[in-house]
Amino acid sequence: MKKLSIPNTYVIIFAILVLCAVATTFVPGGQYVTDKNGILSYQSVDSEPQVLQVFSALYNGFVKQAGIIIFILVVGGAFWLLNTTGAIAAGIRKFISKVGKRDKFVIIALTILFSLAGAVFGMSEETIPFVGIVAPLAISMGYDAFLGMLIVYVAANVGFSSAFLNPFTVGIAQGMADLPLFSGQGYRLFCWALLTALLIIFELVYAKRVHSTPMLQNTESAEDSSLTGRQIAILLVLLLTVVLLVVGVTCWDWYMAEISGLFLGMGIVCGIIAGFSANKIADEFIDGAKDILSAALVVGFASGIIVIMQDGHIVDSILHSMQEGLEGTGRVTSLGAMYGIQTIINLVIPSASAKAAITVPIMAPFSDLVGVSRQAMVLAFQFGDGFTNMITPTSGVLIAALAMARIPYTKWVKWAWKKVLVLVVLGFLLLVPTVFISLSGF
Repeated sequence: MKKLSIPNTYVIIFAILVLCAVATTFVPGGQYVTDKNGILSYQSVDSEPQVLQVFSALYNGFVKQAGIIIFILVVGGAFWLLNTTGAIAAGIRKFISKVGKRDKFVIIALTILFSLAGAVFGMSEETIPFVGIVAPLAISMGYDAFLGMLIVYVAANVGFSSAFLNPFTVGIAQGMADLPLFSGQGYRLFCWALLTALLIIFELVYAKRVHSTPMLQNTESAEDSSLTGRQIAILLVLLLTVVLLVVGVTCWDWYMAEISGLFLGMGIVCGIIAGFSANKIADEFIDGAKDILSAALVVGFASGIIVIMQDGHIVDSILHSMQEGLEGTGRVTSLGAMYGIQTIINLVIPSASAKAAITVPIMAPFSDLVGVSRQAMVLAFQFGDGFTNMITPTSGVLIAALAMARIPYTKWVKWAWKKVLVLVVLGFLLLVPTVFISLSGF
């Protein structure tokens, strides 16, 4: 029997685009209009079939999201440059060597570190090599590879899901929802701290249950962990970048142009400190842009879906149908429905950028109609985008991380699915207060 293969993300997006184009031929057109008194009302209009506009919609989608696409490419190139210097990996190894056999402290500190990396920088693919370092470390301390996955991959995903500065989720989604960049940080920080603390508690309980006689450290985990002067300087530049990012977006109203410039400057400075030639800095930056190009392309392609629906005048009619379907169900149910939709979509399209481009332009006005804040909608997007990444088979990062930990995918899913379900439920419970409590930025 031929093995069932999962379609490429671009194939899925193009299929959705074609379905939406076909939908413009039979879905009634409609639009929301605001009268002179500021009252929003829905009215029917003629739909405009867009079947022949499928391919031009791709071009228009790229034009529509040009700013975000450039932002992704610049940030991706800058972080590639940073990783190429080896300073981050060296810093992790130095930290591991310093804590020695204080294993509980290692578990707690590394979990916080990787969770912060997910929350601030959107660490995802970068977790793969660290799983290869920490999983053997966990085994050498008398634990197992599952604990290594929890410390690195799961911690980064928990941070990614509850991020407060992640430019690839919070930044993109808030930009598309016309919200101030990185606003509403207070409640997001609370969510991050709570989920990270719960993860640490689970890890410590699990570690106690599986602990056995520690093995001798292997050569990989015992390798030289000294930091060079250049690496220390690069880590200080990274720290300064984080400080400037926080100050810039909170005090100086920085947006994507300024943040792109900040990360580009960080990458160049780190390259210079590392002793790279101008050509090598340029080459590494281009390699980084190439590595993340697929995410940037996905944003453009996915935006074409919205272009088709908007030009066909069916976006507002779909919103109106959703509004009628949830009529009388309350804001909590509406917010839960948005969260559920994001969670289900994530099982098919794990790319945060793709989901943001497809769903946020629809969910943002829908949240207005049902009386849910756009900030809460973005948080629902974050939770829906992040938690199921830990089991979805379409996540290349998950499959690669499991390979580094030498854990079969089926064995991991059997072990992890209940934990992921708990996170999904916790995500919904954390969304509920955004409806009833006045939160800063919400």
